[in-house]
Amino acid sequence: MIKALRPKLEFLSKELIQKIREEAYEILDKQGVFVENKEAMELLKEAGMRVDEQAQRIHITAELVEDSLASTPTLVKLYDRTGKKEFIVGEDHVHFDPGSAAITILDHKTSEERKAVSEDLVRFHRLTDCLEHFHFQSTGIVSRDVPDLISDSYRIFLGLQFSAKPVVTGTFRVEGFRPMHDMLVAVRGSEKNLEEKPLAIFDACPSPPLKWSNLTAQSLIDCARAGIPSELVSMGLTGATSPVTLAGTLVQHVAENLSGIVISQLARKGAPVIFGGSPSSFDMRKGTTPMGAIETMMIDSAYTQIGKFLNLPTHAYMGLSDSKINDSQAGFETGIGAVLAALSGVNVVSGPGMMNFESCQSLEKLVVDNEICGMAYRLIEGISQRDDPLAKNLFEGFTPETQFLSMPHTRKWYRQEHTFPRVVDRDTYDYWVSLGRKSIADRASDEVERLLRENPHTPLDEDILRELKKIMLADAQNNGVSSLPEIKI
Repeated sequence: MIKALRPKLEFLSKELIQKIREEAYEILDKQGVFVENKEAMELLKEAGMRVDEQAQRIHITAELVEDSLASTPTLVKLYDRTGKKEFIVGEDHVHFDPGSAAITILDHKTSEERKAVSEDLVRFHRLTDCLEHFHFQSTGIVSRDVPDLISDSYRIFLGLQFSAKPVVTGTFRVEGFRPMHDMLVAVRGSEKNLEEKPLAIFDACPSPPLKWSNLTAQSLIDCARAGIPSELVSMGLTGATSPVTLAGTLVQHVAENLSGIVISQLARKGAPVIFGGSPSSFDMRKGTTPMGAIETMMIDSAYTQIGKFLNLPTHAYMGLSDSKINDSQAGFETGIGAVLAALSGVNVVSGPGMMNFESCQSLEKLVVDNEICGMAYRLIEGISQRDDPLAKNLFEGFTPETQFLSMPHTRKWYRQEHTFPRVVDRDTYDYWVSLGRKSIADRASDEVERLLRENPHTPLDEDILRELKKIMLADAQNNGVSSLPEIKI
């Protein structure tokens, strides 16, 4: 049998990749990066790096970068809540997860954004858990019925309860890592088990251009020492916080990611790190950051190619839209992004469900995007040789009446060759009219309710749940919050 050819997308020649890397190295050495975190500064000083303490600027040599790259794992393995299902993050494996962290949710009934509350987060996690083309969940919405001081730990508190999938998350405060880590340990049973079978990825976002805040540098250090994968999320804006050219933004993007890898490896050799980001083509007419712009997607695909060249796992924010409602714009921006991400072999693709410049989540869009991701997976499967011969034997005894509907060959391969989305309209016009002329958003709304109704969540073990509640309540009380919202399922 002839092996299927996996379609791939590449934007950069090897010569251009080398030039981007060389300029990134030179920037790190000659210009340096700003580091606010004292512990990170000390690690870099101990490694012999030149430090301007007054300016909090560190100059990182190419030798240290190369040494850090050599110790960074080329693959990361994640496991679901049970510890039985394994996901490989690296090479050309593609995993989609909902984008995070939205500060509003789109209310389908009113077509307006509103602040989310605990019930919305529970529905979001339960829905993500039963959508097959999202391999990971995320702490994708910020709940407004708890104070900001505990909103990071509260998101993972709910996510671990209502979805069994690995979780993409991150801290909003330096103190947030400990309770979040403790919850992950409670689910796994021990710190050793968590390190052996990671359940979460923590995002760490440098501030463009070339700056690591106290919070994000500390996140890198804490995750490295706990054996939890860090996902580097550089966010340059072309012409605003990074050079206006796509290639220039790539130079800065690579420099920021490499500096994060150095900090992580100095904290602990061999710490798992994912080369990622959420850059954007800055729209100077509107002052906005369009994630659905084709230039944004080109930057994402290109730095993914660079990450692969460096033998690192990769991440990107793709498969999302800047639209404010579930309309044609939401569909075409998300579809193009998901397909380009899959063709580029991005290992962790964050973004589905998101709209309005990463600020809003929509459960209905999440359902539609799940089907877009399914189509993207089918695309990179390629065209396989199913039989030998391919087809010529099917034409033996061919007559004008020959048809393929009833052939055993059709029954054998139909469902393996073709995808069957639930909310995409493939009805005849008359049948569509008879069903009430529903838009894809309306059909997706019906599907949200069906999935939540027919898929009750698998509860955690009572002892683990009790421990999670204890950790969460202690974090709340330490921040002046006496009680937590009642969770309704």
